[in-house]
Amino acid sequence: MGLVGRNRALLCGTAIAIFANMAMVRAQDADEAATEEQVTAESQKKGRVTQLQRLVLGAGQEKVAIDTPQAVSVLEQEDIDSAQPSTVADVVRKVPGVNVTGSDRVLGQSFNIHGVGAPENSGDQGRIIVNVDGVQKFYEQYRLGSFFSDPELFKRVEVLRGPASSTLYGSGALGGVVNFTTKDASDFIAEGERGALKLKTTLDSNGKGVLGSATLAQRMGENAEFLLMGNWRQGDVYRSGDGTDIVGTNFRAWSGLAKGTFKVGDEGTLRLSYQRWDSDLDDQQLSQTSTATFFGLIDRHVIDQTAIASYENPFSDNDMLDLKVALSYSDTFNEQRNADLRMACSPGSFAVVCDADYAYKTVQLNAQNTMEWRGASWENYLTYGTQLAHQSRVASVYQNNGDPLDLQFHPEGTDLKAGLFVQNEFIWNEKLTLIPGVRFDWHKLTPEDAVSGSDSFTDTAISPKLAAHYRFNDAVAVFGSIAHTERFPTVDEVFSTGGSAYTFLPSLDLKKELSTNYEAGFALSGYDMLQAGDSGQLKFTGFYNDVTDLIALNPALLPGPNAIPGFVNISSAEIYGFEVETAYDADYVFANAAYTFTIGKNTSADVTPATEYLTSVAPHELKLTLGGKVPQHDVRFGWNARVVAGPQDSLRNTDVPPGTSTRYSTAFDVHDIFVSWTPKEGAMRGWEVHGGIDNLFDRQYKEFLMNDDAKGRTLKLSLSKQIGW
Repeated sequence: MGLVGRNRALLCGTAIAIFANMAMVRAQDADEAATEEQVTAESQKKGRVTQLQRLVLGAGQEKVAIDTPQAVSVLEQEDIDSAQPSTVADVVRKVPGVNVTGSDRVLGQSFNIHGVGAPENSGDQGRIIVNVDGVQKFYEQYRLGSFFSDPELFKRVEVLRGPASSTLYGSGALGGVVNFTTKDASDFIAEGERGALKLKTTLDSNGKGVLGSATLAQRMGENAEFLLMGNWRQGDVYRSGDGTDIVGTNFRAWSGLAKGTFKVGDEGTLRLSYQRWDSDLDDQQLSQTSTATFFGLIDRHVIDQTAIASYENPFSDNDMLDLKVALSYSDTFNEQRNADLRMACSPGSFAVVCDADYAYKTVQLNAQNTMEWRGASWENYLTYGTQLAHQSRVASVYQNNGDPLDLQFHPEGTDLKAGLFVQNEFIWNEKLTLIPGVRFDWHKLTPEDAVSGSDSFTDTAISPKLAAHYRFNDAVAVFGSIAHTERFPTVDEVFSTGGSAYTFLPSLDLKKELSTNYEAGFALSGYDMLQAGDSGQLKFTGFYNDVTDLIALNPALLPGPNAIPGFVNISSAEIYGFEVETAYDADYVFANAAYTFTIGKNTSADVTPATEYLTSVAPHELKLTLGGKVPQHDVRFGWNARVVAGPQDSLRNTDVPPGTSTRYSTAFDVHDIFVSWTPKEGAMRGWEVHGGIDNLFDRQYKEFLMNDDAKGRTLKLSLSKQIGW
């Protein structure tokens, strides 16, 4: 069956499953009374919550990770505090199948999930959807990262791997979705108190990193609470394992969060929030995502800000209403001045060294509702909604005399998107769960200046999926899914007319990238295994992703002017592999482990042996945590290890795939230790101490798709004090 046939079959199957479930619900609803709400998960009945038993909020109805029919991970405040992260990269590295690309510099970070995502690829971060409190964040600029924020702002990170999440979050999530959640006032205010003040500092020995943070939370009466947070973080140049200074890794940035939460009526909740991240640095490497130091230094001021107004109401007395609405504004702005090579500023490739202002400004409206039906042995949730977004890509470039300059490789323009989605979740007898869904998206790209041949670019996309999960008993479950999604071309890919060594025509005939993904796996759970009250789980997920019509620079381009489009659909690929995750928790010990095995192949018709294997696919990796607890003293401690294979293809067993560059890592293992003391009672109540040593053995190594060598041995210490009233 061809790709079109598979997609039609999937769409038909999805539609039939949705409407069949709805018909079954309505037929039985008249005869059967709703049962009482069930306990959320068997694991919580047993009193143990491991990493695989954490609630997943972003995949539809709330469910624990091990019961979600796709690869998904949840990091909570405990994980973030234990890592004592300086950057977002330090957080997401704990997630299987996820890497950060570009560099460990705060202005050079982007994401890679299951081999999707690489630095300096104009559309790659469009293949991974990144949300902060439900607001999509997107930024693309030559030799700069795509995400700018501070980990201190966040209390939770969810990573949904694979295209199945496109149904709820938007077409084109070939790699998956990363959801960041910021802190709330209620996270700090203890039961029975009205307010809290928390002061925190973190010290980092490698690069003399410092964090200063202050958080004020206040509850005003019964219907309002407020949060105000401010963070200042800075660090000098860090050293790698062999003692080398990594030039350009020094940074300083401040970030803040203001949030008000208000009760409206009996159950409604209104939230107003504003967050900001600000880095103003002189003499930084112009290229943040490569080792190309010949671009020289530049002064750069980056500001990322997000404002959100949201309303939620579960309407518990009306099963037909569970409403969520959010209006947001996102603005990521980069001001570049005083490049070392500024005197070479001129039209063409040397425009990159000119004084310039770049920005992405997005207004977004999200609205969804969930309808619920229940019977004696079944329950059904139908979620539907819409997303509307208007994004402007801004670039103001100035010649040395102050006159404006047209920038061929960073065109200005707007991207207008509208999406409609529906996802149904039918649960029968607490055993079988069926989740069909489908999403329709429309978008329109409009260039700021007229483009020969067209004044706009419009297209539609469809993202259907069908997932199933079957629980044989409390110990054994199986699951599987098929999902398809389509990624629209970006403003950059359609309207660019120049690169580093050539000029070309706009790419008005680009087709969408297509992805069809299959997942299957099983889950095992056990209780009272080694001692009374313990809990352990294992989840195996196999995946196969067939990607076609990948967009890339036209290989026919020659240096100088070209009378052909600059971007074309030239590639197809398959990415396949598996993940194994395990978790164990008892009174005095805990353990987590994850192994990721991924292979990516170029399946284009003109592939040669030198390009057979995709260099964006991460090496196989084992992540392991072993820890202990002293509950009577509120102490946790442990050891983290990462064992990473070299970027070898397992079929030919070569050390480095042909065509790779020096940026790709070789095999390494790195070890960290940590300890936390968070007293809940007594005179020290409210204090928290987190300590650790990263890269304990001072290994010299480089992360996959990173351009800088990793940090050498680093001692970390965090101290915080919270007082309440």
